[in-house]
Amino acid sequence: MRKIFAGLPIALFFSLTVSAQTEPEMIKVKGGSFMMGDSKGGGDPDEKPVHKVTLSDYEIGKTEITVKQWREYTTLANLKMPDAPAWGWNDDHPMVNVTWEEATAYCVWLSGKTGKVYRLPTEAEWEYAARGGASSKNNLYAGSNELDEVGWYRENSKGSTHPVAGKKANELGIFDMSGNAWEWCSDLLDEYSASPATNPTGSTNSVFRIRRGGSWDDIAKRARPTYRIGNSPRRSYHSLGFRVVRASR
Repeated sequence: MRKIFAGLPIALFFSLTVSAQTEPEMIKVKGGSFMMGDSKGGGDPDEKPVHKVTLSDYEIGKTEITVKQWREYTTLANLKMPDAPAWGWNDDHPMVNVTWEEATAYCVWLSGKTGKVYRLPTEAEWEYAARGGASSKNNLYAGSNELDEVGWYRENSKGSTHPVAGKKANELGIFDMSGNAWEWCSDLLDEYSASPATNPTGSTNSVFRIRRGGSWDDIAKRARPTYRIGNSPRRSYHSLGFRVVRASR
């Protein structure tokens, strides 16, 4: 079963600008193999079949890209901020109301600025990091079996995002991979294959991009690391942001 939201087109124009800007703090993720998908039960059909995935080393953002980081980007690249959510823009909150295309443009801009290659995580990279990588304790959520310890979701968020890193980190020291804001991945949405895969990059047979992690506006089930959903890459939400990855140094 695919979960899809249709979107509206938004034109993207940006300029590469090399100037002072806060780089995301990155966490090294040691590669390895894991069983991707829902092995605990209670998940949706598109979280199966559980299948073996092997990943190389990489680095992933310690937090989601923040409003402050995005605001600096728009200033330097001469872009407008998107419409603010109901609670306004708070510098230490995760950036939301960003399309997949806009998130990808930010990665290209940041790569040009720093000389390092930033991009959105693949779906497999995102899930492996959320589950704690090689240090995973097989928790139900990203860092705990109790969502209130690690994430902002419908039951505790009081209707908005919250400052990043305000809850407990997962086994790798990564914050907010369950709740606060959904996160774009690079992959196109499709059903899983049962075959083992190495560094998979997703389907070529869809137009919808994956988002992961749940948000401040979602039930606990959607904050599990295996939950997946698709959206038009041109659609934005007040609950949807992103974090970045880069090759491990």
